[in-house]
Amino acid sequence: MLSLNLPTFEAKIKKAGGKHVIFDVIRRRYVALTPEEWVRQNFIHFLLEHKGYPKALMANEVQLALNGTKKRCDTVLYKRDLTPQMIIEYKAPHIEITQAVFDQIYRYNLVLQVNYLIVSNGVCHYCCRMDYDRESYAFLPAIPCYAEL
Repeated sequence: MLSLNLPTFEAKIKKAGGKHVIFDVIRRRYVALTPEEWVRQNFIHFLLEHKGYPKALMANEVQLALNGTKKRCDTVLYKRDLTPQMIIEYKAPHIEITQAVFDQIYRYNLVLQVNYLIVSNGVCHYCCRMDYDRESYAFLPAIPCYAEL
């Protein structure tokens, strides 16, 4: 697969039904290995192994209702009280991170009201902390460790 701007990990990849699949440690099953899924699995392992995020508080493909339609957040991190704390949106490495990508995650946050938003295409990663009192946000210089949230 494509080289990313993330630490490498031992990916479990196999062929099933003539297509490549990768094991998702969060969903505990093999899923289709698309370029976006490659980014997701690499980013999740980065968060788990290098940033101390607890696997038990993460969920992939979280469905939510937005303006009468069903949408899916790529990954949601929850607080210990199970309220959402972070939304992570992934794009394939060849997809540029644009304002439209941030608009997408912003719309998801209208429903979830999290403290952190992350967007990554595996090459570029952006993280911002929401400030609801000032109705603003601030980009962080790096992805925070779980203990810093």
